Amino acid sequence: MKISDANNIFCQLKSEYDLWVNAWKELARFLAPTSGSFDDDAKSKRGQKIDHKTILDSTAARAVAILSAGMMSGLTSPSRSWFELTIDGPQQEQTNAVKRWLADVKQVIERVFAKSNLYACLRNFYEEIAVFCTGAFVVEEDYETVIHCRPLTIGEFMLAHDSRGRIDTYGREFYMTVAQLVGEFGIENVPPAIRQQYNDKKYANQYKVRHLIMPNREREPGAIGNKNMPFVSVYWMDGQERFLRESGYEDFPVIASRWEVKRPNDTYGRGPGWTVLGDVKMLQKMQKKKLEALDKSIDPPLMVSNKVQGEINLMPGGLTRHSDTTDAAVRPVYQVQPDLKSLEYSIEQTRQRISEQFFADMFLMISNIDAGKMTATEVAERTQEKMMMLGPVLERLKNELLDPLIERTFNICNRAGILPPPPEEIQGRNINVSYISMIAQAQKATALNSIRQGAQFAAELAQVQAANAQAEVLDVVDFDGALREGLEAIGATPKMVRPDEEVQASRQARAEQQQALAQQAQIAEAVKSAKTLADTPLNTGSALDVVAQQGGVNE
Repeated sequence: MKISDANNIFCQLKSEYDLWVNAWKELARFLAPTSGSFDDDAKSKRGQKIDHKTILDSTAARAVAILSAGMMSGLTSPSRSWFELTIDGPQQEQTNAVKRWLADVKQVIERVFAKSNLYACLRNFYEEIAVFCTGAFVVEEDYETVIHCRPLTIGEFMLAHDSRGRIDTYGREFYMTVAQLVGEFGIENVPPAIRQQYNDKKYANQYKVRHLIMPNREREPGAIGNKNMPFVSVYWMDGQERFLRESGYEDFPVIASRWEVKRPNDTYGRGPGWTVLGDVKMLQKMQKKKLEALDKSIDPPLMVSNKVQGEINLMPGGLTRHSDTTDAAVRPVYQVQPDLKSLEYSIEQTRQRISEQFFADMFLMISNIDAGKMTATEVAERTQEKMMMLGPVLERLKNELLDPLIERTFNICNRAGILPPPPEEIQGRNINVSYISMIAQAQKATALNSIRQGAQFAAELAQVQAANAQAEVLDVVDFDGALREGLEAIGATPKMVRPDEEVQASRQARAEQQQALAQQAQIAEAVKSAKTLADTPLNTGSALDVVAQQGGVNE
């Protein structure tokens, strides 16, 4: 790739970026003043002053914090498993060796996630996608922690997607100091001017650097090397004739997701931040008017007589001298009597709309429920109903965040050689990911409820037939299949479920044991009967005498 080609592609990304940047700036101003990096702000971001006068009510910020925390704990909790690995085909046909290998691979990936900075990066990602409805971070290979994630904020990256709507191109423009440039790319690869400043010990001077990652459309089949990988990565400085670095990636390292995409050609997303912006502006304005009204009612504008001697003393108990006794020396210009009750009602309604748009009511629902007035079933049903509202968003996060993240980590672990050797049965079969997080289980609870209701219905019919000495209706229900489906719905670990062959062997052993016990009981009963018969005396008028008389017993 030539620098001229890289600059042309970068300008195309910038033209799309420019259509969205003004909206992002407004979202950052009213919803997240500490987020976002726009234009040349990145150069002085550390010393940038935040205008806190814009935010007079923190409802939106609190709702964003609740949503990001809820998504973090509900989708990718660091304290519990949130995904499972499976392979193509029916689960009951998978051998025990395959299931154990998948479980071991999952544990390796979970340890990599825990050791890296992924979860800290994900918290920032959820805040970004809640406010700006587009979030991204970079997953790099790391020698010590296997992976290392670099969080990104809105405004400092640009994206593009392929014909299927998948993000496959990433551009970034940022600042690096002279010391950072030399340390990252080597003194032999930086421009002569940077090299001279480094020799002059002017380490803190900053320069703008561009970075582009995109599909390698000039890849030569069969060729090897980091410049011939599926994705090309180039760093350069504007105005220079050669790249600072030209390399590549085996898989796309940028994890980028949108809340929702309104039009197929949209690169960036829309969502609750966009929807709630008008309410947030109105809330800030109403709070400002309320404070002004309170201020005027407590400390109203005054009208002062020209006969007042000296300055006005407005302190409690203060004395202001006045030469005339007929007119008031100091009095309000007008009386301020704000209708605070109506104003507070409007403010509360606006706050509620903002919280609902960010699903804060859903994530706080359990803590706000009066346990004495609702049963556990009602709580579960309400939680399930609320979770279903996030269905489309969760599906997009699955496709654009979770699946690429696990796939990227799996590939890095595989290249690092830290995965266990796969069994022969898995050769040529695809590995799939299923999710068992709290939110995923809440969505799957619909299937579990149908299984539970079906079993209860079958039990009710069995009770009716049992009253007529029949129970054939239970033969229709496959309780083994129902149990397996239910355990899968609640996210039970594969190690908890025995393979079919073990289940059949256990049942056969139990049946043989029960048959042996029954035979022993029959033998014992026969021995007891024989002993009783042998001890019974004859000629006593018993039934045995009748049998003896008929020749049934030999004396």
